Amino acid sequence: MEYITKEKQKELEVELVDLKTNKRKEIADALEFAKSLGDLSENAEYSQAREAQGHLEDRIARIEYILRNAKIVGVHHSNSVEVGSVVTITRASDKKEFTFTVVGAEEADVKENKISFHSPLGKALLGHSAGDSITVDAPKGPIGYTIKNIA
Repeated sequence: MEYITKEKQKELEVELVDLKTNKRKEIADALEFAKSLGDLSENAEYSQAREAQGHLEDRIARIEYILRNAKIVGVHHSNSVEVGSVVTITRASDKKEFTFTVVGAEEADVKENKISFHSPLGKALLGHSAGDSITVDAPKGPIGYTIKNIA
């Protein structure tokens, strides 16, 4: 199951319109130009435009799939961690504090402190409450955390 926020839903809808209108036209124009250059079997411009067209259609299909099948998550209302929760945790080894939003894979972005519920940390957090201790299996060994707050 895919999970996305309302904001991500709107972002994907805008992207989809742009891809279907502007980007498709750009690629169609590039294909027409490449065809005008002659022999398609040795035409790098044509091959490049066809490859771009394939990537575009894949992205359109992916967005349509997400919008059709994703569960929209909103404001968090639970005492336990779920997709959409903003979670503050403390690392046991050095008491360093981190705050993350648990999101679906499509929105995960560590730079924005958004972690996927599929990630090792995301999986470990799901279903736990403030005050719970969790352990995450990391490449260098297990790391302990305590959930400080869930918003």
